[in-house]
Amino acid sequence: MSDRIRNYLAAHRFDEPVMVLDLNRVRDNYLAFAKALPDTRVFYAVKANPAPEVLSLLADLGSCFDIASVQELQMALAAGATPDRISFGNTIKKEADVARAYGLGIRLFAVDCVAEVEKIARAAPGSKVFCRVLCDGAGAEWPLSRKFGCEPQMAVDVLEHAHRLGLIAHGVSFHVGSQQRNPNMWNEALAMASKVFRDCADRGITLAMVNLGGGFPTKYLKAVPKVQAYGNAIFEALRRHFGNRIPETIIEPGRGMVGNAGIIQAEVVLVSKKREDDDVRWVYLDIGKFGGLAETMDESIRYAIKTPRDGAALEPCVLAGPTCDSMDVMYEKEPYMLPISLEIGDKVLIEGTGAYTTTYAAVAFNGFPPLRQIVI
Repeated sequence: MSDRIRNYLAAHRFDEPVMVLDLNRVRDNYLAFAKALPDTRVFYAVKANPAPEVLSLLADLGSCFDIASVQELQMALAAGATPDRISFGNTIKKEADVARAYGLGIRLFAVDCVAEVEKIARAAPGSKVFCRVLCDGAGAEWPLSRKFGCEPQMAVDVLEHAHRLGLIAHGVSFHVGSQQRNPNMWNEALAMASKVFRDCADRGITLAMVNLGGGFPTKYLKAVPKVQAYGNAIFEALRRHFGNRIPETIIEPGRGMVGNAGIIQAEVVLVSKKREDDDVRWVYLDIGKFGGLAETMDESIRYAIKTPRDGAALEPCVLAGPTCDSMDVMYEKEPYMLPISLEIGDKVLIEGTGAYTTTYAAVAFNGFPPLRQIVI
């Protein structure tokens, strides 16, 4: 936790969950990406945290933006990004939204099938398209397989179809899975991308760009490699598979850009047991899956939690949220070790929550308001 957040929380009292985000951390993260991959353009994944302050800072620093909807496009433009610095990276788009984006100046779109190519050919003629290929995301704590992308050989057909319809077959994209702690996972994906490049070349189509996706992690309970380790591994893989003809590359960090910049302060609402001789307690917080901690689904993301009683004896706890929904349980399969002395009313700090929390929070489930965010 940054000193700025610590001092801010010490000086302010909140009666509801709040996420405090330190812009200095975001700035440091952007500069680290720029240094680790100096020849790669950064397209911040707006969905991770679209706070206007975050978008404006990144726009000022020179970042580009990956958007998933027209609404995110409008946010990026309002923050100062120009259309040439924005990619419509969602492979699932209404044709009307493609047309709106095209009207606002967007000329770079993601696809993963022929039908999506045909939408763009009709609504955004002459645009650049890149085809997302399937990547299994092995080793990622939040895999992104199956829903997005197509088999590499199909990608060649999709890009050829785009070329025939007058679009610019620009390149290939993939995603090695969110919270990917293994920098070497880009190697296999780049081998796959290079084959798509070669197969397209055999059909007379020259691709120019590889979108390396996101996947760059933030630290939760487990240590993660430094950004420079990812930069080194990616550059080595590019040289291995593309030789001296390295294409244009872009990355789409989201979690890695803002995850470690935010801390959620929550409150213990209840501590109880289900039977007298139970050796596992239930600890209920005033925030849960529906309040912004959706990534605890299947216990995929295990956040570091600090309490005012750290250092005391620990015991296993089931951690749950406050709503009247039995699914609102964060950690049960693998109980969380918390101080035995933890009490109702204690404030706890959930670290690494700058990404995928405020945007996952329900608007008014059970009447609870969305997670409040304060940017400092």
